[in-house]
Amino acid sequence: MEPIGKEEKIACVIGDRSTSDVDVRLRTQEGRDDWLYCHSEILVKNCKYFADRLSENWPTCQILDSRNCVDVYCQELNFDYHVNLIRLLYIVVDSSVDDLWHGVRNSLGILQVAVELGCPQIVTACVNYLEAVTWEEAEEDEILKIVPRMGLQAEPILARLQPVNQSAIVNIFVSALRFATSSPPPQMNDLKSSAQEQLEYMLTEDDDAPLLTADDNIKLEVKECVNRLFSQFNDSLTALFCGSTESLSGAGNIQLFKSYLTDLSWACQILSKLEIMREFVVYWFDASDKIVKVLEQGSSTTEVIEIKLRAIEVTSKVLEAIGYGTVILPTAKRLQVLKVWLPFVRVTKPLIDSVTMNCENAMLLKLDGEMWQSLESTFVSIILALPSGDQAEVLTEWLDNEYMQYPDLTEAFEVWCYRSKVAKRRLSLLEDEHAMTNSF
Repeated sequence: MEPIGKEEKIACVIGDRSTSDVDVRLRTQEGRDDWLYCHSEILVKNCKYFADRLSENWPTCQILDSRNCVDVYCQELNFDYHVNLIRLLYIVVDSSVDDLWHGVRNSLGILQVAVELGCPQIVTACVNYLEAVTWEEAEEDEILKIVPRMGLQAEPILARLQPVNQSAIVNIFVSALRFATSSPPPQMNDLKSSAQEQLEYMLTEDDDAPLLTADDNIKLEVKECVNRLFSQFNDSLTALFCGSTESLSGAGNIQLFKSYLTDLSWACQILSKLEIMREFVVYWFDASDKIVKVLEQGSSTTEVIEIKLRAIEVTSKVLEAIGYGTVILPTAKRLQVLKVWLPFVRVTKPLIDSVTMNCENAMLLKLDGEMWQSLESTFVSIILALPSGDQAEVLTEWLDNEYMQYPDLTEAFEVWCYRSKVAKRRLSLLEDEHAMTNSF
């Protein structure tokens, strides 16, 4: 299709054999051989390749008819782009004409040919077009393959893909963080979730390094935002704890509490990536008694059960930090966190499973099976790090409980039995070794 534009003032029309003085022969290795009837004045003015071929200095200019026919060799996949470029030579390509390119791929193909044949006006017009329009993902990949080889003249196309300076990254991170930890109107929840996803992505190391390397200032900003979020959650928790026994079941309370727990679960991911979980773990430990009591007050509706599930998600991240030594807590606190959350998880897990199987809104309660497995392993790790007497207390309560199937503490029980059985022998051997050492 011939692009729409302004024709040159001279009455030259491509393909007009009666006025043509040059035949352009497009040839491919596959044997394609097409002729275009053109005009030397247009070709020489707008294209260096044709200007050279039609000049007096070209080696074959004295051969009969050599100046009346110019061969252009191209690949089959670029054939149409060559035709389009030659047509564009007959158009006044300036800023007043924007509808010449028929899409990113066509413009990119024409740009390649224009660079190859030396058509600066068309190169500039293609670059301006590609720099201004949006690209699909496949088009962007193609641009990345082709444009960097074209040098400085095509650099503006790649402006949107250049690395951003650290200051700009920090500014957008902080702005997104403040929004992600705020409480916007419900209609903005999708925007908030998107901001949370991108913040996590910015800090994730995958095939590429994290976009942001967090310094002390960034970590302080994250802590302050999470502290504000936890303060809001704690205010809501206190109000529910002091309210009626059915206060959690109110529609507004359910949505607000669920929103806070979802945000806190996300905040754990960010804090973990930045290795600053300690304050959060302490806050969650201090609030655990209230949280469990409020959750136990709620009814058995799907919405309330979902909130319990979200609370378990946060707890699993907190317990993981404790169980694997990311955050060090005294023995008494580690025992206390087990006594609070182990019974709650033990009773809630069958309830969630039951609702998941029978409820129409079961998808809301779907939880990654790996999380349950990880939580079980974390419980075992925390138990095995306790003094043996405390381990015995926890295991006795587990063995006496009707909900002993989850978490399955068999591994902890086996290790405790082994340690307890060989304890005297182990310690007596150590005492003998110590006595022998002192005798020398």
